[in-house]
Amino acid sequence: MRDGRKVAVIGAVLTAVVGAAGFGAYTLIGDSGAAGGGSGQDVAFSDGRTGEPAAETGPPSSEEVLETAGRFLRAWQEGKAEEAAALTDDEAAAAKALAGFRKDARVSGVRLEPGTAAGADVPFTVTAEVEYDKEEKPASWTYESELTVVRDDDSGEPVVDWEASVLHPELDSGQKLETAEAGAPPVKALDRNGAELTAEEYPELAATLADLRKRFGDKTDGKPGFGIRITDAAGKEVKTLRQLSKGTPGELRTTLDAKVQKAAVQAIAGKPKASVVALKASTGEILAVANTPAQGFNTALKGSLAPGSTMKIVTASMLIEKGLASSAKQHPCPKYFTHGGWRFQNLDKFEINGGTFAQSFAASCNTAFISQAGELSDDDLTKQARDVFGIGLTWQVGTATFDGSVPVQSDAQMAASLIGQGGVRANPLIMASVSATVKSGVFRQPYIVSPEVDGRGLAKAPRTLSPAVAQELRSLMRLTATSGSAAEAMAGTSGDFGAKTGSAEVDGQKKPNAWFTAYRGDMAAAAVVPASGHGGTNAGPVVRQVLNSVG
Repeated sequence: MRDGRKVAVIGAVLTAVVGAAGFGAYTLIGDSGAAGGGSGQDVAFSDGRTGEPAAETGPPSSEEVLETAGRFLRAWQEGKAEEAAALTDDEAAAAKALAGFRKDARVSGVRLEPGTAAGADVPFTVTAEVEYDKEEKPASWTYESELTVVRDDDSGEPVVDWEASVLHPELDSGQKLETAEAGAPPVKALDRNGAELTAEEYPELAATLADLRKRFGDKTDGKPGFGIRITDAAGKEVKTLRQLSKGTPGELRTTLDAKVQKAAVQAIAGKPKASVVALKASTGEILAVANTPAQGFNTALKGSLAPGSTMKIVTASMLIEKGLASSAKQHPCPKYFTHGGWRFQNLDKFEINGGTFAQSFAASCNTAFISQAGELSDDDLTKQARDVFGIGLTWQVGTATFDGSVPVQSDAQMAASLIGQGGVRANPLIMASVSATVKSGVFRQPYIVSPEVDGRGLAKAPRTLSPAVAQELRSLMRLTATSGSAAEAMAGTSGDFGAKTGSAEVDGQKKPNAWFTAYRGDMAAAAVVPASGHGGTNAGPVVRQVLNSVG
């Protein structure tokens, strides 16, 4: 078309004209050779003699389609928004949108090239120059769109059927195109020691790092990039159509420890599904988060699973505080115990005759805990979990998390909750925090970015464990780790440590979810390995490897 040759297109030809922006535009000319060429038929009058001509009816002819589309595209290309809008069936909306295309989308020049019409539909290619940054050259943006020519109901003239999608195919009514800073600035995430954390080197952190950018990018000294986006009537971004520049990243220091993070990844390597979290017990700082598959759902932070017998740490603290259990005192651990119409049993139906509560805790005896259900109110465990361990409070971690749930239940479901079944839901973050609370004696809400960065408030538990109860829990977890159900997994561990195993039954699942939570020194960790079996055997080695990654 640009060399002057005539090209037939649905009974018409296209001729090139040059728009004000300097691009080649195309107007569509009818067979008569003149824009708006008629059909050659006599004009009809409304009264058959001398009145006004009757409005044309019926679909526009191919000539009218080509001519109208050509005039509209040429006016749009030349920046004549009102002239182009006058060729539509919604002049006000079209004028506003076309003017916004230049102003809001920062389009300094545009080339519009029509394709082959199909009936009343005319596809066209938009190539726009977008000036988004004074320090950068204009960007070229190309996309495909389409318009439809219809006959105006009142005048009978052929016009463009105006829809927001004419401007861009993904636009809906009330939306507009905008070129602006594309969200928050990128961030250069650093671990607690200043080592850079990238999605390429740490794919298991990719989603978390992206979330940190959204939450904290504007709190750094970074510079956001520019993008072409769709915004709604309130100015909120609906979708980014094209990223024009990446921006300059600002540094964001996290609480993660690259060494511990790598140990966490190695600890779950080879497992189809597994999740682990490590915390600094004295502060709540998150040291590592890992899941397999690496780019799957973040069960470590957002999972909602029954924690099984790891929940007995919380239950034990409640029973001790209420005087219903004491480490050195005898405590029942029968093969079976019925409550609320359900008969509960221990793993392999074991029992401990004449044993102490410490022995029942270390062996993870279910019936030792359920036997006390009749002495409890329905909301006792809910209150203990929330008021002492922070489970169910709203945590402000710095990234998306599920903060646990211990609902008020009754009868058999309440009894099941005492051993981490029923309606109790948690994840490795929650259960690592439980161990950290036992170790330090105080619930400290976990976080991955310091609250000093954005001034957010961390959740605080209404009360703390008494020093005596905290010490008794540490003794129980130490016994479990040295001679109880966690002993094999923790064998060879040195220093101050304690642990608790868990195996959570899931309906329809052959093997239980394996759980393990422990602390060593100032680090607490927890892991879950779904559908794998006993917690000590399957999740225990994961936690031990993470805890032993530092001296």
